[in-house]
Amino acid sequence: MDKWSGSNATAGNSSGDKWPSNERGSRQLLEPGGELRVLVPALLGVLCVLGVACNLTAVGILFSSAHRGKLSLINSLIFNLMLADGLVLGLAVPFRAASYSKAGWPLGWALCKTSDWFLQSCMAAKSFTLAVLANACYRYVSNPTKQVSIRLGSILVVFLLLWLCACSVTVPHWLFATLQRAVGGGLPLCAQLVPPEARDFMAVYATAYPLGVYCAPLSVALVFFCRAYRRCQQRSSKTQNMRTQIRSKKLTLMLFGLTVAMAVLWLPQWLLWVWERHVAERELEGAQPVVSSLPPLLVLSAQLLTFSLSLVSPLIVLSLSEEFREGYRGLWRRLTLRKQPPPKPKPGPHTPTSLQSPCPRPETSGQGPSREAQPGRGGGGGGGGGEMDADRLSLKDGLVLPDVEQFWHERESGSHTEGNDPVPWEHQNT
Repeated sequence: MDKWSGSNATAGNSSGDKWPSNERGSRQLLEPGGELRVLVPALLGVLCVLGVACNLTAVGILFSSAHRGKLSLINSLIFNLMLADGLVLGLAVPFRAASYSKAGWPLGWALCKTSDWFLQSCMAAKSFTLAVLANACYRYVSNPTKQVSIRLGSILVVFLLLWLCACSVTVPHWLFATLQRAVGGGLPLCAQLVPPEARDFMAVYATAYPLGVYCAPLSVALVFFCRAYRRCQQRSSKTQNMRTQIRSKKLTLMLFGLTVAMAVLWLPQWLLWVWERHVAERELEGAQPVVSSLPPLLVLSAQLLTFSLSLVSPLIVLSLSEEFREGYRGLWRRLTLRKQPPPKPKPGPHTPTSLQSPCPRPETSGQGPSREAQPGRGGGGGGGGGEMDADRLSLKDGLVLPDVEQFWHERESGSHTEGNDPVPWEHQNT
């Protein structure tokens, strides 16, 4: 978000109010010899790499779910959030890092004209998407068992409307952006030059823009999420409905976390926006403001927090959503060409704990008295069935369990001693 200040900020000769970008506010820290000139671009580079990786992971999981037939409005809106974050990290942040490394704008007039407009459009699209997402979440929580079918064309129409609104409300950032010669020479600055005839319009826009892009959408989203969470607190008597409520509650908390993260990390930038508007109005009226400029480090920190939001959002989705965690595991196995691990065998008589007190195989008729009447037996026919299951398991897996093999060998050959007889009751005189 570019900051606007009074006309004394630059040395350009063109008429109008020059409202330079916020790169000027941190220029003192990023001058040659400044301690942050290398650190800030490096931080932005790490942020870009990690953020793009997380967003691509989330997008891959969403595509995989859609390919399996799990197309839904909520997942589609989450995809739109990840898309906006990816565009910010892939196209907006690198240009800003280049301007920080040069303590100016070295990328020319065309990119100056579009860079801040593009960044503001992506952030506005995220804000509008969260408001629509909150409404969709509330409708889902209100009736989670209702089967809602949505077509791909309808989703594309929703995306188109969201991005059209976002790109429209940020048009002044593109309209008034231009290169301005910096005081003292050096690289030019990317600034906002407002002509005198548009001064009244920009005064209204400076007030309406934060209300329409930040306050209103996020407030609507928080209201819907609070209503959805209260609806999730109402318990149901049916087991199936209780499971659905648990799933709905987790979904609501995840989306609520996205909204809170955006409201908190984006707030410092908007506070700077309001303060710069106040300073600009005081300078235009001829009055001297109490503080003409904010500390450059504060301006830089607000921008870094705004950019970090594009990394925090996919991390919240990947960590709080059980569906995304399972999809991440499946995607990782697919990328590493690992097979699905076989299910672990349930504890049975073939485990070492069961072999400590083995039970004999049930004998056929004519080989002795009934086992159920023998003394000292624990488990009866259940133990015999367990040994048969163990034999079937060992034959099926191609393995021979040594303890089981020794047990039946000693029993059938009679090579066991009397003190080590596993079934002493079979040799007692009746």
